[in-house]
Amino acid sequence: MNNEKLKIGIILGSTRPNRVSPQVGDWVKGIADKRGDADFEIVDIAAFNLPFLGDPNGMEQVTAWSKKLTSLDGFVFIVAEYNHSLTGALKNALDLARDEWNNKAAGIVSYGSTGGARAAEHLRGILGELQVADVRTHPTMSLFTDFENYSVFKPAALHVDNVNLMLGQVIAWSKSLKNLR
Repeated sequence: MNNEKLKIGIILGSTRPNRVSPQVGDWVKGIADKRGDADFEIVDIAAFNLPFLGDPNGMEQVTAWSKKLTSLDGFVFIVAEYNHSLTGALKNALDLARDEWNNKAAGIVSYGSTGGARAAEHLRGILGELQVADVRTHPTMSLFTDFENYSVFKPAALHVDNVNLMLGQVIAWSKSLKNLR
């Protein structure tokens, strides 16, 4: 294995108007960039304008999505909880690829009324099927305590330690799994 820095994508899992996932993703990236042990980038599924699975149109977008995923060694999913689960847009983005996910690691940062815990649990099952090793540490953000007016992200300081712990696990697992690819 070479000594190149790992490339970790911070995947924004919501495409709704007025979404807060960009705020959460930027915050996680800011913490990650201070580490210096991997290269981190925001990967916004909204920017790919992905078609629904099975739609014959949009193959150009699916190809771009596939290339982006292939270029990454691991992931941090920024997961919003909608109706006790992950967003349809994130589920669709996961389903539009297969091998590109295999033998990579992922961390989850979730948010919602219960910290996004139910969405994260659903995501874990999907990641297992895609052969993505999800790490144990899971920072959860509450809409009631970590957001002002449910829309302006103001995380409690205690979350920084959990994010760093999760990132360390993602990097360690991504490094180990890279040998399988």
